[in-house]
Amino acid sequence: MADIIDTLKQKYKTGNVITRLLFINTLVYLVLKVIVVIFTLFNIHTVDPVTFLGVPSHVPILLSRIWTIFTYMFVHEGFLHLLFNMLWLYWFGQIFLQYFSGRTLGSLYLLGGLAGALLYVVAFNTIPYYTGMDRGWMIGASAAVMAIVMGAAFYRPEVQMNLLFLGSIKIVYIAIFAFVIDFLSLGSPANPGGHVAHIGGALLGYLFAMQYKRGKDITNWMSRLLDGLVGLFKPRIKKTKMKVEHSRTETDWDYNKRKHEEQEVIDAILDKLKQSGYSSLSSEEKKKLFDASKK
Repeated sequence: MADIIDTLKQKYKTGNVITRLLFINTLVYLVLKVIVVIFTLFNIHTVDPVTFLGVPSHVPILLSRIWTIFTYMFVHEGFLHLLFNMLWLYWFGQIFLQYFSGRTLGSLYLLGGLAGALLYVVAFNTIPYYTGMDRGWMIGASAAVMAIVMGAAFYRPEVQMNLLFLGSIKIVYIAIFAFVIDFLSLGSPANPGGHVAHIGGALLGYLFAMQYKRGKDITNWMSRLLDGLVGLFKPRIKKTKMKVEHSRTETDWDYNKRKHEEQEVIDAILDKLKQSGYSSLSSEEKKKLFDASKK
């Protein structure tokens, strides 16, 4: 058992941001399940741990539980709810990381979750259909995941994904289909808060993609905030009187531009290879093709 725990710890430490989000969501799900079982066995009904972490639609309760705008996006009550959200996160997260850093993905996850919570609270306090419902609460990572889905899909709409029975389909069509389903379900009595939150996360992801194409990263402030929070828990290293040469860190925008230019060069070489054969390539082109094959 100790070996399994050590292995999981190592995978978490060495994994990317997707791996860590999968671990966190799964761990929260399991811990809450254990707590619910214990509460049930000892007839503890004063506090529901799941609803205590869910974001409430009633503003006074929300103000007394402000932490829920963050915690709700890591909480799932049912296994299938967790499974489908994590599958979407994994599939589209892998595509997202081809163009952006893990830091950006983590920030967009949180911003998408916050956007979903905001739209949920606003809708259930202003729209007549929702205000007539009983005051409730909402949980799930769907809004945060939808931000990743829409961000990847609308930044690189030409990317395709292979689906069972359907073949290769552009991810932008998958994202639009998911959005339309949620929109058409807004008037459904089944999971009304969830569909509203999905819309909020999706709109945030779309906004991110459109703004990034114009040279603006709307996740920057969240990334800086997270860096500051992480820095608070890092052990302080004693400063030494040695000369340090500072170099400018490559931003996501510069990295993405460089990768796009490199890909255009490789595509041109591949076109030449198809038309004239390998012998037509120059030594420099052969080297670039070889280096690209190792990445």
